[in-house]
Amino acid sequence: MLIDTEKWQEIFLTLNQHKMRTTLTAFGVFWGIFMLTVLLGAGKALENGVVEDFKEIPNAVWIWSQSPTQLAYQGLPVGRQIRLKVDDVEAIKNNVPSVDRIYAQNSVGIWDGSPAYTVYKKNNGSFPIQGTHAGMANIHQQKIVEGRYINEIDDNKRRKVAIIGTRVKEILFKQGENAVGADITLAGISFQVVGVYKSSSTNPNSAEEEKVYIPNDTLRYAFNQADWVGSFVVIPPAGIHAAVAEADVKKYLYARNKVDPNDMGVLGSFNLQNEFDKIYGLFTGINVFSWIVAIGTIMAGAIGVGNIMLIVVKERTREIGLRKALGATPASIIGMIVQESVFITAIAGYFGLVMGVLLLEGISMLMEANGGSAGMFRNPEVDFNTALSAVAVLIFSGFLASLMPAAKAATVNPIVALQDE
Repeated sequence: MLIDTEKWQEIFLTLNQHKMRTTLTAFGVFWGIFMLTVLLGAGKALENGVVEDFKEIPNAVWIWSQSPTQLAYQGLPVGRQIRLKVDDVEAIKNNVPSVDRIYAQNSVGIWDGSPAYTVYKKNNGSFPIQGTHAGMANIHQQKIVEGRYINEIDDNKRRKVAIIGTRVKEILFKQGENAVGADITLAGISFQVVGVYKSSSTNPNSAEEEKVYIPNDTLRYAFNQADWVGSFVVIPPAGIHAAVAEADVKKYLYARNKVDPNDMGVLGSFNLQNEFDKIYGLFTGINVFSWIVAIGTIMAGAIGVGNIMLIVVKERTREIGLRKALGATPASIIGMIVQESVFITAIAGYFGLVMGVLLLEGISMLMEANGGSAGMFRNPEVDFNTALSAVAVLIFSGFLASLMPAAKAATVNPIVALQDE
C-alpha cells in the first residue's frame, strides 16, 4: 500500500500554519498520557515496595491466648484462661494437615512486663527479649550483618546465645568494637552474642532493631515461662491459604481445651496473608483510580482536539467544497479529517508516554543511588502491556475526537461551500 505523500504534506502544512493552536491542542492529550504514566508508575512503586517488604515473609498466622471463656462447655465453667503449651506444637503438627510448620514464641518486655536490663562492661540499656528458632529470620524480617543466626543446636541444647539488633550494638558497644563472641547480661543472666541483625523491612524503624533474640526454649526456662507459650507462628504448605490453617488450628485447640466452638474471643490471631490480600485489593483500586483520572484527562484533551477540528472544518469549508466539486468522495473527506486528528493525538500521546517513562526512570535511578527505595516506594515503572493499552486509548480517543468534525465535513454542500466567505 502506497503512502499518500500529498495528503501528509497537506496535514503538515495545515499544522505548521497554526503552530500555537496545534501545540495547545496537543498539550491536553500529552498531559493526560503523562499523568497516566506517572500515576501508574507511582502505584507500581508502592506495590513493589510492599511486595519487597512481604516477599521474604511466608504466609504466616500468629495465634495467641486472648480472653477467658465466656460460655460454659461440657460441664466446665466460664472464665477459664486457655494457655498455649509446648505440647500443643507436636499435637498440631500431627493432627492438622493444613499446617506445614509451627513455632512456639515467648517474650520478655514486649506484650507485658518490663524490658530486660542489659549490661555489657560499663554500658547498659533496657531491651525487649524475643524468643526465636532456627529458620525464623525471614519471619522476623531480619538480615544478619555480623556473625550468624540461631541454629538448631542452639534450640535443642537451650544454649544461652543471643543475636542483637544494630541499635542494641550501638548502645552497648563502642564504635568499631566486635560484638560477636562478647558476653552480655540480660536481667542478670549471661548470654553470648553470636550475631547482629538489622531489619530487612523496606520501612524499618529503630524499635525493631532494639531487641534481643534468644532461643525460645532458653527464654522459657531462663525467665520462668517453662509451662506455657506466648503465641504460635503457623505456616501452611504451599498452595493452602493461611486462613485455612488459621481456622483449622483454632478449631483443633478449641477441641483440645474443651472450649465451646461459638466462644469466639478465646484465641486471638493475626493472618498476614489476609492483610496482604487487602493490600493487593488497594493496589487494584489505585490502578483503577489512576486510569479513571488519566482517561478523563485524555478524553478532555480529545474533546479539545475535536473542537479544534470543527474550527478547521469551518475554516476549510470552501476547500472541502472544491474537493467535493472535483469528485472527492465523502469517505476521502472523512479520512482526511480523521487522519489529522489521530496524528495529533498519537504524536502528543507518544511524547507524553516517553516523558512519563523518562521521569520514572530518573526517579528510579535516584532511588537506586539512595539504597533502592524511598520509604514504601521502590522501582517505579510502567510495564509494556500498560504502555500498549495507553497507546490504544490514545488512538481510540483521537478517532472519537474526529468523528463529529469528519461527519460535518462529509455533509458539506459543494455549491453552498463555494459561496462561503
